[in-house]
Amino acid sequence: MRLPLSPTQRRIASRLARRQPVEHPAGHPAEAWAGVALLIVPDPDAILLIRRAERLGDPWSGHIGLPGGRRDPVDADLLATAIRETLEEVGCQLDSSQLLGTLDDVWPRTPLPRVVIVRPAVFALPSRPQLTLSAEVADAFWVPLDDLRRPGIYREALVRVGGEERHFPAYHLNDDLVWGLTERVLTQVVEMVGSGK
Repeated sequence: MRLPLSPTQRRIASRLARRQPVEHPAGHPAEAWAGVALLIVPDPDAILLIRRAERLGDPWSGHIGLPGGRRDPVDADLLATAIRETLEEVGCQLDSSQLLGTLDDVWPRTPLPRVVIVRPAVFALPSRPQLTLSAEVADAFWVPLDDLRRPGIYREALVRVGGEERHFPAYHLNDDLVWGLTERVLTQVVEMVGSGK
């Protein structure tokens, strides 16, 4: 049984119910799949972000992202991946009754040897759960949705990728920069909240 939703959680649920998410066509042998969880809590409405631990050889080492990771053979689907990875990374047990829906698949625009396609699942929680971080996660913090919509927060950033500097759209959260796949996931939700329909 689903708990009552906040007005913002209801608005996002309504938008997700009225649209068909864009899914990446499956089947390319070089593709890997991942599932991430976008957790939304009320009072104030906020999203959980994590800072990945610094790890040698990890292309996302130290980046700000969402709980999640690559699909494991034990996962029935990418929703199961997002639920399993969220429990492993931040100690938060999710279930399908909290699911509001899925967003469009995202994948890197920068050429990589192996493309990872990420499917974001959106969950509504009644309050901020107690978090237990794994060794893969250096930090976790809640970002109010209103902060992501403030003027000047969303603008271009110069990021070094593969030895060269490139401009990317990004959320500038104090000293933290949210860009790449996570920016594209967050922007989908920010646009739903701000659409007013």
